[in-house]
Amino acid sequence: MPEAINSGEIVHELRSIREDLDFIKDHMVDIDSIMTEDDYLSLNEYRDEKSSGKLTSHEALKKKIGL
Repeated sequence: MPEAINSGEIVHELRSIREDLDFIKDHMVDIDSIMTEDDYLSLNEYRDEKSSGKLTSHEALKKKIGL
């Protein structure tokens, strides 16, 4: 014999699920804010190149190639 559906229990479970989802959304980490080791190494390489003057600005590059 099939089990009877208890609508009150379903509503309770849905509320519980909603609370869990709200908690998860409030505590999620933005994946774009996580820096991988490769990202960190690339950032340090960029900083070194920038401080040593090895980088070419976008405008200077456009002038160099005639754009």
